[in-house]
Amino acid sequence: MSENKINLTLKVWRQKGQKDDGQFKEYHANDISTDASFLEMLDAVNEELISKGDDPIAFDHDCREGICGSCGFMIDGNAHGPQKSTTVCQLHMRHFKNGDSVTLEPWRASSFPVIKDLMVDRTAFDRIIRSGGYISVNTGNAQDGNALPIPKQDADEAFNAATCIGCGACVASCKNASAALFTSAKISHLGLLPQGQVEKDKRALRMVEQMDAEGFGACTSTGTCSASCPKDISLINIAKMNKDFLKASLTKKPEAHAGDGV
Repeated sequence: MSENKINLTLKVWRQKGQKDDGQFKEYHANDISTDASFLEMLDAVNEELISKGDDPIAFDHDCREGICGSCGFMIDGNAHGPQKSTTVCQLHMRHFKNGDSVTLEPWRASSFPVIKDLMVDRTAFDRIIRSGGYISVNTGNAQDGNALPIPKQDADEAFNAATCIGCGACVASCKNASAALFTSAKISHLGLLPQGQVEKDKRALRMVEQMDAEGFGACTSTGTCSASCPKDISLINIAKMNKDFLKASLTKKPEAHAGDGV
C-alpha cells in the first residue's frame, strides 16, 4: 500500500425503509486514495458490493460541490464529518488515517424519517419554504445592480443567510431537533431586502407556524446548529426570526369570517 492510500473499517447504518428496523453493518474500504472525496470512497465500496450481488449503501447526493444540500449524514457523530464548514461531499479522505474505524448513520430526527440507509425525507423543509419563502415582485427585465440602494450591512447579512443550502445538519446536530436555524435563514435573507418587505410579517408567521406543525423541536440556543452548519449560518438569524415573529403576532389583524359585518 502506497503512502497516499488508506484502509478503513466502516460501520454503516442499514435500514430498508421507515417501517423497518435498522442495524449497523461492517464494511471494509480498501486502497482508498487520500485525494478522493468521502462520497467517492462510498462509491468504491458500493461498486464492490454490487459486484458481489449485495445491496449498495443508499445515500443522497447530487452536485457534489457543496452547493445543492442533497448530501448529508452523521460521520462519527458529527454532521457532515470532522471538517468544519464542509459538506460531506467536499470532505476528503486525507482527513482520515489508515486503519480508522468510521461510523455512518442518517440524520436522527422524527421530522426526517429514514427513506433507506443514510437517506432521509427532508420534504418538511420544502413545506416550510412553500408556506412563506417567496416575495411578490413584478417580473420583467433585470434591474441594474444599483437601481435599489441597499445598506451594505443589510446586503451582507442577507447574502450570508442566503447561503443556507437546506441540508439538515442543523436539525441533526440539535439535541431538540430544532429547525430554527434553517427557518430563520430563509426568513432573514428575504426580510432584510426591500423586495421582501411586502410579505415580511406574513412570512414570519407562516414559516414559524409551519416549522412547528412539522414537529421540529424548540430552540434552546445551545449553538450546535451553527457550529455544525457547513455554511456557517449565524445564530443572529434566529434572533431576527423571533423578533419578526413576535412583532407580526402582536400586529396580526384578525381574519374575516363568513357572515361577519363589514
